[in-house]
Amino acid sequence: MSAAPRAEPGPERSVELLGATRIREIAARLGLRPTKQWGQNFVVDANTVRRIVRLAEVGQDDAVLEIGPGLGSLTLALLERAGHVTAVEIDPVLAAQLATTVADLAGPAADRLSVLAADAMTVTELPGPPPTALVANLPYNVSVPVLLTVLERFDSLRRALVMVQWEVAERLAARPGSKVYGVPSVKAAWYGDVRLAGTVPRGVFWPVPNVDSGLVQLIRRKPPALDVPRAAVFACVDAAFAQRRKTLRAALAGWAGGAASAEQALVAAGIDPSLRGEQLGVAEFTAIARARLAAS
Repeated sequence: MSAAPRAEPGPERSVELLGATRIREIAARLGLRPTKQWGQNFVVDANTVRRIVRLAEVGQDDAVLEIGPGLGSLTLALLERAGHVTAVEIDPVLAAQLATTVADLAGPAADRLSVLAADAMTVTELPGPPPTALVANLPYNVSVPVLLTVLERFDSLRRALVMVQWEVAERLAARPGSKVYGVPSVKAAWYGDVRLAGTVPRGVFWPVPNVDSGLVQLIRRKPPALDVPRAAVFACVDAAFAQRRKTLRAALAGWAGGAASAEQALVAAGIDPSLRGEQLGVAEFTAIARARLAAS
């Protein structure tokens, strides 16, 4: 679905961004030790967060959803440009601190922030206006399920720009036939057009992670079909890649109720049963799911 015309990004507001020294001061005051459990690696470079906001093309008419704001580095940069920011933070200590930090550094822009202390995987309603853009440094250990869950639950989102582990970024943006093409690639493509938007060096984080980071952009469009439930397509995708070295006839046997039924669905969808899942795009998986539903 093509996005509605948006206003050009407005002039930057008077917002002070966080640097490494300020971030460490806040963390020390809170007695904070970043945890791997919640994937906490905080961006300490102002140029990096401004670059992310610029690539996201955030403007005054945008209501931005941010997952995992942490100490607020990206949040403050978003408030320079966005009409509203809703930040969802799983750590209750950080969620409570975020409003204070923004009030201290963002001036009047602080009024355009809503903070929700919650696990993004469980959130079904958000404070503030319906979000139009997802811009986030996603926790690396749950980045794919968080991204897909948010896209499913909030259909007002027209686009996303997320920072994830580089290997995950490659998988999300991969095309059929690629060695890294898989379940995340197909499921992300259900929601929109995905591409790599850049890299982020390790040195801009505290603590410094032992992996590289990448930016992924998604522009929402209509799903491949309206007559086939998303869940049916995703179940087919999961089955195809659970045994990715097998032909589709064999890999989809359990899902379809037998190898013969799998072959019947594949032939009806115009797909060669000897192909493997990594060779198909989301439209082909949708066709297979449609054929199976018609036969059942």
